[in-house]
Amino acid sequence: MKAHKQISFFFIVFLCLSSISVIGQSSVSKVDLSIYPKPEKGYKQMVIEVPHSNNDDAKKIEFTVGKWMEVDTCNKHGLQGSLEQKDLKGWGYSYYVFKSNGNSISTQMACLDSNKVDRFITAPPQITRYNGRSPIVIYVPEGFDVQFKIYKAEADIYQASEVIRK
Repeated sequence: MKAHKQISFFFIVFLCLSSISVIGQSSVSKVDLSIYPKPEKGYKQMVIEVPHSNNDDAKKIEFTVGKWMEVDTCNKHGLQGSLEQKDLKGWGYSYYVFKSNGNSISTQMACLDSNKVDRFITAPPQITRYNGRSPIVIYVPEGFDVQFKIYKAEADIYQASEVIRK
């Protein structure tokens, strides 16, 4: 019985410490985000933070702004909007602002079925450099979200062939 209580105690301590660790990771930012402008009415501030590595220069980040929409299953859909990069004056950082009225575009194929699904419909992606020392800050309208991918270049370098014409 005593061993059972000890195991239970250690398990509870482990869960508490794990929770504190997760909370600490999610609330610690590399840069004080208060230096960025507050979101305009109807907008929210999104942040992408990635870990620093010794090969940050060999990586890129692709992010997309989008929103979940109910769409048909046979057409390709895209979100209308524009993404503007702005300078954070006096700090040497930049941030992005996505403007959209929420309208989407799609191909106009006639669907054989009337099935609808929820999909993350996005505007064209933005590719930017990977920087593990500072965040990427993006302002998007309420109801929109940001998703991102990390691309890493291989160490191999290839040579293109020259075409010789006679």
